[in-house]
Amino acid sequence: MTDAIMQAYKDVETAIERYTKLLQEHVVVLQNTEKPGSDKLVRMTHGSKAMRDSAMIYLSYAKYVAYGMPASEEMVEDEIQG
Repeated sequence: MTDAIMQAYKDVETAIERYTKLLQEHVVVLQNTEKPGSDKLVRMTHGSKAMRDSAMIYLSYAKYVAYGMPASEEMVEDEIQG
């Protein structure tokens, strides 16, 4: 794939990693400020996990596409390493 596509993928990966990290940090803050089992804490905890899981699925496919939809995961790993 083109350098621009690879850079865009890396930018998205970095942004998603930052976003999910900040969500998790917010959950920790809520754990220290909200009542245990509060609606807000429960929703943010589940939402944070859902975002992380969804992001990993998205990034997995985005990586596959960015590397030109190779026939196997090993081919992606070969591209990354060399």
